[in-house]
Amino acid sequence: MALAAVSLVCCLLAGCSVTIPTDPDGTLERVTGGTLRVGASPAVGLVEVTGSRVTGPLPDLVSGFAATRDADVEFTVLGEEEIVDALEAGRLDLGIGPMTNESPWSERASMTRGYDTVPGADGRKVVLLLPLGENRLQSALEVFLDEEVGP
Repeated sequence: MALAAVSLVCCLLAGCSVTIPTDPDGTLERVTGGTLRVGASPAVGLVEVTGSRVTGPLPDLVSGFAATRDADVEFTVLGEEEIVDALEAGRLDLGIGPMTNESPWSERASMTRGYDTVPGADGRKVVLLLPLGENRLQSALEVFLDEEVGP
């Protein structure tokens, strides 16, 4: 009986135009050919802020990802809590900074896998923050990060 139900669901989904994973808010589609809005929190060796310039290994990775989506990057310098607030409110698409896989923000923002191979990570498992539920964006970003810095 259970196998029949699973088969029925699979057949129904095969006829749909559902893309899995999905972005309920359509973030990846909006960003592609548009603008990736990134909150950047200064982090020694990872994110450097000089005036309005945001540089370092994490901004370079984000810019590389944006280039694969034909997107511009708009950095906004904020603290970690402000980044999470802006992700929740839909004002940002991504957050970078000193966040690690032990971040206290996991209930309010989605986190990529931890990457200790990012230049400047110094053994920390650095994560990037995304809005909760934007799984298609997260999947595309993690595929890119895996290719650039390894899983």
